[in-house]
Amino acid sequence: MQINTYKFFFEDYFNSSEFDNSYKHSIDLIKSSKRIFFIGNGGSNSISSHMAEDYQKVGQYPTFCFSDPALITCYSNDYGYENAITEWLKMHFKQDDILIAISSSGNSKNILNSVNFVNNINQRCITLSGFLNNNPLRNMGKINFYLPIENYGVVECFHEIILHSILDEIVVVNKK
Repeated sequence: MQINTYKFFFEDYFNSSEFDNSYKHSIDLIKSSKRIFFIGNGGSNSISSHMAEDYQKVGQYPTFCFSDPALITCYSNDYGYENAITEWLKMHFKQDDILIAISSSGNSKNILNSVNFVNNINQRCITLSGFLNNNPLRNMGKINFYLPIENYGVVECFHEIILHSILDEIVVVNKK
């Protein structure tokens, strides 16, 4: 049964010390940020859009997501798809901001270029990737969540769970 893939991986991944360490540091890094930028392609862009909405509404953070179709096509046409997000970030990203970069494969040139850009500004980037352990995004962030499984469904669901749980933790801590 396919659901067993999710069950097994869920317990194994979320009980790891690597996850615990990244999770705790992510909370601190996000809480110390002024604004949050979310980026991704396809399903990861949908996660980015959803998280930008929730972090703004529930977490009360100013958030941004490169998900407007007109903006994406404009920047892609003018700068090339691999540079579109970076050019957008050049106009908006500041020293006290954080970038949350999501790519299931960890190979998307536009995501990699954007993380490089942010690392040259402040190295305040959280990455979420999966698939092969040598994907370039895996170690590019200050904090990196990596899922060693080649299954889009599992990787995308876990990325959303990770980001939701961080937000839930921040909201609970802020209420204290």
